[in-house]
Amino acid sequence: MDLELRGKRALVTGGTRGIGKAVVLALAKDGVDVVTCARGRGESMAALRAELDAIGGDHLVCEADIAAPGEAERLAGLCAARSGRLDLVVHNAAAVGQCGYRELGLAEWTAVLSANLTAVHELTAAVLPLLGRGSSVVAMSSRSAELGLAGRAHYTASKAALQGWSRSLAREYGPSGIRFNLLTLGMVRTEVYDDLAEADRAALLARFRPVIALERLAEPAEAADAVRWLASDLAGYVTGSAVTVDGALC
Repeated sequence: MDLELRGKRALVTGGTRGIGKAVVLALAKDGVDVVTCARGRGESMAALRAELDAIGGDHLVCEADIAAPGEAERLAGLCAARSGRLDLVVHNAAAVGQCGYRELGLAEWTAVLSANLTAVHELTAAVLPLLGRGSSVVAMSSRSAELGLAGRAHYTASKAALQGWSRSLAREYGPSGIRFNLLTLGMVRTEVYDDLAEADRAALLARFRPVIALERLAEPAEAADAVRWLASDLAGYVTGSAVTVDGALC
């Protein structure tokens, strides 16, 4: 379906694997010129560059740790130098972490909150001058923020905080025509799942099928389609919302 995104400019963080990669490739196929980043150089970065070259367009795949000092301003500068504007920003990069609450120290708490919340704030502030009427900002959240996850209090707290952040900015920048939304995801089949041993994949499916109405994991492309919709004029009156794509996970 043509969502009339051709010619738009996008920044997607964490775009070389999983959901982020699916978003980058879907946007590129729509004719969007994409800047994306990942923390380390590797095969995934080279593979994405090759796929984008095959699709065509004006794309940039670069190395960046968005939680590191100065990286938000550097990324914003790269986007400004390429086009002078952004029509879409997708905050996909995140840290997870697994730690029982009694063992959760300040260093790990701070690291996860910095990557999942502070970095989103800093990058958004840095690119605001590139956003204009019709621009869309999408932050990836998780159903775990509502359901809770044992051993991931820091992760779920960071994802829950994004709702207040996005709703507040939706109100503040609504008069400027800039939209802020969350994409709240459930279980998605990414490389993490595919890299599991067959028995571990079967065990994971056996655990989650009973609590997912559609009885399967989401495909990364299904998350990407929701981002495409939020970037399009079809979602022109959608702001301050949490769009849930979880197969009715309960």
